[in-house]
Amino acid sequence: MSLKKTSQRSHGTMTELNITPLLDLVFVLLVIFIITTPQLVNNLEINLPSGQPPKADHKPKPPSRIEVNAQGQITLDAAVVTVPQLKDKLAQLKANNPDLGVVVKGADETDYQIMVSVMDTLRQLDITKMGLATE
Repeated sequence: MSLKKTSQRSHGTMTELNITPLLDLVFVLLVIFIITTPQLVNNLEINLPSGQPPKADHKPKPPSRIEVNAQGQITLDAAVVTVPQLKDKLAQLKANNPDLGVVVKGADETDYQIMVSVMDTLRQLDITKMGLATE
């Protein structure tokens, strides 16, 4: 009788499906898919640096300097100007150098309306490279 029971158990294990080799196959296919997919969709072009030093003839120009003193007097690169003159001179400088940079320095005692006028002039001329100098 015991012989019959063992034979039935062996038949029971034979009818079950062993999925371990199938899992191995799925993992191998997954790894192959992961490795090959980025190569199919990689269309990004990258311009790498050449390793050569930059050209010596292309030096950035120093920024123009606008100062407003305590009396409200505006100077552009050490030349006294009014707000309309400042706008004209900055327009000329921007025409010569589209990448114009400006540094604005205001005295502590100056009227804020003059500083707002200077900043508004820069905005109207679309001068975005601007810095504020402090002491």
